[in-house]
Amino acid sequence: MAQLPEIVLQELADNKFAPLYFLQGEEAFYIDQITDYVEEHALTPTERSFNQTVVYGKDVSMNQILETARRFPMMAMRQVLIVKEAQDITDFNRKSAQDQLLSYVSKPVPSTVLVFAYKHKTLDGRSALKKAIEKNAILVESKKLYDNKIPAWVKQYCRRKDYKIKEKAVALLSDHIGNDLTRIANELDKMMLNYDSDTEITEVMIAKHVGISREYNVFELQSALGKKEIFKANQIIHYFQSNPRNNPIIPIISMLFAYFTKVMLVHNNRGAGKQELARLLGVNPYFVTEYMLASQNYTPAKTRKIIEHLHQADLQSKGIDSVASEGEILRELVFKIMH
Repeated sequence: MAQLPEIVLQELADNKFAPLYFLQGEEAFYIDQITDYVEEHALTPTERSFNQTVVYGKDVSMNQILETARRFPMMAMRQVLIVKEAQDITDFNRKSAQDQLLSYVSKPVPSTVLVFAYKHKTLDGRSALKKAIEKNAILVESKKLYDNKIPAWVKQYCRRKDYKIKEKAVALLSDHIGNDLTRIANELDKMMLNYDSDTEITEVMIAKHVGISREYNVFELQSALGKKEIFKANQIIHYFQSNPRNNPIIPIISMLFAYFTKVMLVHNNRGAGKQELARLLGVNPYFVTEYMLASQNYTPAKTRKIIEHLHQADLQSKGIDSVASEGEILRELVFKIMH
């Protein structure tokens, strides 16, 4: 069975290194985290000169990798071999190469730490190789997080770095970047360089350091729509039209679709308390009031119609039944939502 990346990272921090790691999946963040930790901590700087090898999949064959893995360390307790971009190993998909790897996996060299960073793909779960890796090695499957899991991840990441973060700052960051964990972590790390630990990160700080307009972003747009603030919504749309490269239409429509879907959930759960609504919506209770206000401004029938308009705008943004520009599609969409 695949192990959770957080558990593997904790074991590495406790100086527990296994002979073989196979890191696979769509989410590159944890694959990079584990790979980087092994590269930086498995050996001392002096030991690395003779005992650490880092290669890229496109440059090596399976036979070359396993020949290196079977060597013994020089004046050290272990050697480290890291195969980055392992999905590009020249002969990985050939039966002969997989048989070679299967043989090694069945009996890995205990004095070698061999890491395969196999990104954006996964092994066939029915294969003998996958089963052998599960049994004899550390298998990590790094999956993309769903959008509704990103806020909790952001808060946990900040806690691990000894920072606090406000709910609105979390929402602004996750709305702007989406579920790209590597980019979120990089943006937070760059920002944290400017503040002492235990600082509480605010939406003002996020806007300043991540390059998000504090007033003109999709988070503020959905807020303006929910409150029926026509003038402000049109200001934001005008800003989006003036800055199309930084405000692509498809993520905006996706965010608005998620927003009005939650408004419909509020309609469908009349009488539920704030805590229950927060659980149903998958949001912090801090934001429930906003969805409740939007549900008062838009009837169930209107909300259903808005969701239809969003679906139509999504098709138009992909060139279906429309030759309008992104800005024109957004402006028409906001008009239909608010009138």
